[in-house]
Amino acid sequence: MHDDTASLVTRLLAQRWLPRDDVQARKALLDESYREELDRRLEAVGLELREHPYAAYIGLAVSRKSERAVFGGSDSWISNTMQLDRDGVALLVVIWALIVLPKRQRQVERQELEAAASQTQMFAEEKPIPRDPAMAPVIAERTLLADFGEKLGGKMRINILLGTLSRLGFIIRKRGDGPDSRLIAEGPLLDLAFDYERTARRVLDGALGDLLTEASARAANAPAGEAGDELIDDTEVEDNDDV
Repeated sequence: MHDDTASLVTRLLAQRWLPRDDVQARKALLDESYREELDRRLEAVGLELREHPYAAYIGLAVSRKSERAVFGGSDSWISNTMQLDRDGVALLVVIWALIVLPKRQRQVERQELEAAASQTQMFAEEKPIPRDPAMAPVIAERTLLADFGEKLGGKMRINILLGTLSRLGFIIRKRGDGPDSRLIAEGPLLDLAFDYERTARRVLDGALGDLLTEASARAANAPAGEAGDELIDDTEVEDNDDV
């Protein structure tokens, strides 16, 4: 007999993420009894479904109650299960803050505008949460290096870390409009990397919030010719070109 729940868990373990519009993913998000069974079986092995209404993908994560057994099992507390060093995690936080935070703001604003517009329509249908990939900003690698290079180990180290984050599915590296222009776009796992409700306020209220404010101010005052850094080319850069 086919076990649909086991099939979904196996696919998530093997593929690491699934789009929300996948048949089994939609069932997990919309079918209450199916979701209860899925949560029960994941909890039994120390995992939980990682999803967010504004994220375009779903994945698996270590459950909160299993964190100490997994991350604190050695002499020191480890920060992740992907063998990312501290500078890799720091770069991931920076990229998450630069892409996901403004994307979320745009999503919320569009949803509020659509809700306000629908109030004037007698038979308006409820609009889905906007998850258009174009809502996520794209970062120019040279801008990232200029703003955070000294704090994160320099150009060579950041280039290596970007290749790692790309292979892990957190980012997508693309070519820009110039011969040496590289862009960083959102990958499938970036919006699931951190608990948004817990992390967003800590980032905005912490030291990184000040750095982000300074970076935004510099971008706003940049010469008009540098605006081309924000353009997206659909050709991805292979990982082995990056490291």
